[in-house]
Amino acid sequence: MSDEGQPTSQVIEIQEIMQLLPHRYPFLLIDRVVEMQPKQRIVCLKNVTINEPFFQGHFPGYPLMPGVLMVEAIAQAGGALLLREFPDRESKLMVFTGIDQAKFRRPVTPGDQLRIEVEVLQWRSRAVKMKGVATVDGKVACEATVMCQLVPRPGATTPAAVLPAETLPISQEVAAASAGSASAPAQHSAASPIEAKPAVGAACQPNPLTESNALPEAAV
Repeated sequence: MSDEGQPTSQVIEIQEIMQLLPHRYPFLLIDRVVEMQPKQRIVCLKNVTINEPFFQGHFPGYPLMPGVLMVEAIAQAGGALLLREFPDRESKLMVFTGIDQAKFRRPVTPGDQLRIEVEVLQWRSRAVKMKGVATVDGKVACEATVMCQLVPRPGATTPAAVLPAETLPISQEVAAASAGSASAPAQHSAASPIEAKPAVGAACQPNPLTESNALPEAAV
């Protein structure tokens, strides 16, 4: 029976978080998951220490956690919730597609513990809209609505079994060639990756997995 919709207080420690998220030091901004409802809600903790590298310059003598990093922590919490649903997550990245209504209510300084609560507003197959609130001692430090999308990780190999049929033009071509006469040489279409080598300076062809040349500008 699915546990979707059933709240759980099971703790997920940093080792498992690192299996869910591709982020690493110094940009992994959640330390523990303390609550989770699949596809609905997640609660994470971030312990803020003076050893954070951003405090060296933000600001000398008056360390403040940048507000944009609190929004990033909200997105990473949502990413742990989203990526948990994909067994092939090693070949995926979750990237920002929008940030709305970001507000910063109080400063966050070394010694604070951020409690990051994220609620899903909309869930599609590979995109999610979430409302996040980060608090310190029960007081709101940051809140924002973020939109994120799952995209293929450049250079990653995705097993063919998990790809939709329209992303497998080579396999379709091989199947068509196999159905023909064994003595006839295999013919490649103009779109075949064997022949369609772009000339120097030519525009890149769209990635069939993303249907676009460009990824969203800001990765979580």
